[in-house]
Amino acid sequence: TLADALCTRGHPTSRKGISPAASVHEYEGDFYGQKAWFKVTSCAGHVYSIDFPPEFNVWDRVPPVTLYGAKTVKNEANPKLRMPAHFQKEAKGCSYLVLWLDCDREGENICFEVMDNVVPNLTPVHGEQQVWRAKFSSLAPVDLRKAMANLGSPNKDEALSVDARQEMDLKLGCSFTRFQTKYFQGKYGDLDTNLISYGPCQTPTLWFCVRRHDEITGFQAESYYTLDVMLSKGGRELALEWQRGQMFDQPIATTFRDIVQEGKPVAKVVDISQKEDRLPRPQALNTVAMLKMASTRLGIGPQQAMHMAEALYLRGWMTYPRTETNTYPGNFDLRGTVAAQ
Repeated sequence: TLADALCTRGHPTSRKGISPAASVHEYEGDFYGQKAWFKVTSCAGHVYSIDFPPEFNVWDRVPPVTLYGAKTVKNEANPKLRMPAHFQKEAKGCSYLVLWLDCDREGENICFEVMDNVVPNLTPVHGEQQVWRAKFSSLAPVDLRKAMANLGSPNKDEALSVDARQEMDLKLGCSFTRFQTKYFQGKYGDLDTNLISYGPCQTPTLWFCVRRHDEITGFQAESYYTLDVMLSKGGRELALEWQRGQMFDQPIATTFRDIVQEGKPVAKVVDISQKEDRLPRPQALNTVAMLKMASTRLGIGPQQAMHMAEALYLRGWMTYPRTETNTYPGNFDLRGTVAAQ
């Protein structure tokens, strides 16, 4: 998609790389006023994953609390994909690197993982910036070309924030997993499990789900009473709402009903008020709002909704679905994107 959108002379050629997960698309074009030969390739998620050194992976020798002060190392995320070797090989003979990873913190972190393998193998260009970052939120060709014409630099701070989050997830997850596994195995000798895992995000989320489940299963239905009055005038009917709303005391509710029934069947208007309501224009959806709407309005679960959203994003029909903002970028062609559908 990227190579097709950026190639303005003919069609890009494609070949396989040394990684089974990444092809290489090549084409001739212009880069800042000069003719250039472009290579476009991809990566399968993170190039590296974080872990403890081997000496910290022996449960019986390492108390869980010591993991918080332990150093961490980065290992190849999936050695079978050979992503580092793929980037190192394709970088040879190139002078510049343009990073097109997803425009979120995770994508920014992957940018620097790619740079670690590509930059040392680039042909040096004296006095020029060799690494560029494309900023985009849509895969529509017009947006990709705009991003190429307005390149920036990768954001080191955002990348480091992901490193910090990964380290916290690792240390929290491993320390609590080891602690509770050994604790429950010692407390319950017949416990039929070798591992009781703890996820820093998943376990607290599970608590919310369990609490809501307990509320639902423990709910006790209780009868309530309201006064429903229907007025008829000139062939038109008007339903009145009781100001007191719901009442759980049946004798009192019955008393009010009798008062209404025994009185004259006439209602008096004591006040008239008028107000104007304006509906705001629909806002763009962030990820949570999108998943909530997909669930409540369409009956689609979060996993399926994200799969569908990412498919629409790859087809250029919507902006990047993993986002915390509910505003469109200033250069986003909303009308053009809608018209293309």
